Amino acid sequence: MTAFVRTDLPPAQMFPAFRSAVRKLDAALPLYEMKTEERQRDDSLAVERLAASLSTAFGGLATLLASIGLYGMLAYVVARRTREIGIRMALGALAGDVLRMVMREVLVLAGAGALIGLAAALAVTRLLANQLYGIMPNDPATLFGATLGIAAIAAISGYLPARRAARVDPIRALRYE
Repeated sequence: MTAFVRTDLPPAQMFPAFRSAVRKLDAALPLYEMKTEERQRDDSLAVERLAASLSTAFGGLATLLASIGLYGMLAYVVARRTREIGIRMALGALAGDVLRMVMREVLVLAGAGALIGLAAALAVTRLLANQLYGIMPNDPATLFGATLGIAAIAAISGYLPARRAARVDPIRALRYE
């Protein structure tokens, strides 16, 4: 049997009074697991909170791995194009031009990935709609925030190789193999 009692006093202060009242009614009646409504709510949502925390942690880890992978791929592509970048700079391209060229490629790649990701997210949210609490399945603010976050990570991951490419010495780059 479960009983709920409303009181204006702090619940922990009332627990001894409840025990006393129950003993007066029936001394053989067991009384256990007395808890507040807040604690009962917290206990009932513990599994969902754990799942949400794990999802957040794995999402953060996936984002970190993706940004490291993106940085590595862009660093490799820029290293492979060192000779081309050197020729461009020898012919008069400025460091800012090289930086813009590499960043444009990064942002086009990230934009294509974001469009594919948004399409996939819109399709998958229909399947996960009953698992979401507190947000709508196709919440524009969440989708915009995630897209903005991916764009920022792509820009940061691409900026370091782009800056390195913009500092290439044309003479060394022409001898580079």
